[in-house]
Amino acid sequence: MSTPTPAPGLRERKKAQTRRTIQEEALRLFLAKGYQNTTVEEISAAAGVSHMTFFRHFPTKEAVVESDDYDPLIARLIQERPPHEDSLTALRNALGRGLEAVYATGKDALLARTRLIFETPALRARTWDNQYATQQLFVEALRSRTPDESALSTRVVAAAALGAVTAALAAWVESDGDLDLPSLVDEAFRALRPF
Repeated sequence: MSTPTPAPGLRERKKAQTRRTIQEEALRLFLAKGYQNTTVEEISAAAGVSHMTFFRHFPTKEAVVESDDYDPLIARLIQERPPHEDSLTALRNALGRGLEAVYATGKDALLARTRLIFETPALRARTWDNQYATQQLFVEALRSRTPDESALSTRVVAAAALGAVTAALAAWVESDGDLDLPSLVDEAFRALRPF
């Protein structure tokens, strides 16, 4: 039996709120002025923090767009999937649950951030590094539930799942958010199992 995780203390909650505020103000400014035309100093001022506080939370301007809590959430959800599910099914179901939560509470912010990443060359260029880190996190989560699966197979499943999600996100952004992202993700995963 696992013990419940204690609620974060006041200090952790304040740090999380500051981080959210910085990200929200950055996104607002990026949408209003453009990514390249927005400075860290402007983001800091809009968020009511010093530029040093900005850099304590985000090492670069790019990181304020790229950083989120989704990957650790998905990794935890992968580990919690029932042992009878194969790796691709476990990834699909974990991503589905995580996406439901994010989509229900932050659809507009997710659309804006994703569009910004796809349309900004400096951010798009960093996508491979970010996806590689996410892939590694997913591989570790999958390996914890299926240690007998070959390392290559696990890696291929994680990479294919990320490719499917990326394709679904691109279609969603191209539709300007009119299409339903969870449905697009379902369709993308179905394409991984054509037989």
